[in-house]
Amino acid sequence: MLRFAFWSLLLLNAALFAYAQGYLGTARSNEHEPARLKRQFNTARMTLLTKEQADAAVRAAPAPAGPADDVAAAAAPTPAAVEPAPPAVPVEAPKPAFACTEIGPFDAADARRFENRLAALDLGKRQSREDVQAQDVTSWLVNIPPSGGKEGAERKSAELRELGLTDFYILNVDSPLKNAISLGVFKTEAGAQAMLARLNKQGVRSARITPRGPQAVHYVYKLRALDAATRKRVAGYAERFDAEVRNCN
Repeated sequence: MLRFAFWSLLLLNAALFAYAQGYLGTARSNEHEPARLKRQFNTARMTLLTKEQADAAVRAAPAPAGPADDVAAAAAPTPAAVEPAPPAVPVEAPKPAFACTEIGPFDAADARRFENRLAALDLGKRQSREDVQAQDVTSWLVNIPPSGGKEGAERKSAELRELGLTDFYILNVDSPLKNAISLGVFKTEAGAQAMLARLNKQGVRSARITPRGPQAVHYVYKLRALDAATRKRVAGYAERFDAEVRNCN
């Protein structure tokens, strides 16, 4: 009896050990554990990697997304949320340094030569010419202007004689100088200035210099919207004709 109990317990323990090791299968499948492991690992297709190959495979694997990556992805603006760039503001061209420049006067011959030089600047509608009445001065008259008509001229003549002057005469011409007293006519302005200085030393304070010559048409040019470099070139042209360069409206 004792022998039967011993062998029964021994067989029962052996059965439990075999079941625990999977040699008897499971309730889900009739596979034994060694066969199942063999099917799962497929040892025929497995390749043994060296340490360097294993390290390279770890470095090449993508890093798992963490909480910080999720926050950054949520904070990144979508394309629709990006504000459009503001429209480009047009840059205003700089204004010319000289709005209006007037040059002149010129007589007819000098005007033609001056226009030929301006043609190189190609100013187009920015260039215009005006005709002005002017006097072509041929001489300078030293005189005492008329005052009080003929009687006034005679009184002034008596005063000049008292100062010791005799080289003068009363103008009797149909002009604004009628009844003026002429003290000398000079071909140059410098000669007239010298005469005026001598008269002042003699006590004549009312004498003046009046240019004389026929009336003629002169020309004045107006140039608009010039920059500094072009204005300088124009001034160089005008200097050759003794013409004045000035600002205008």
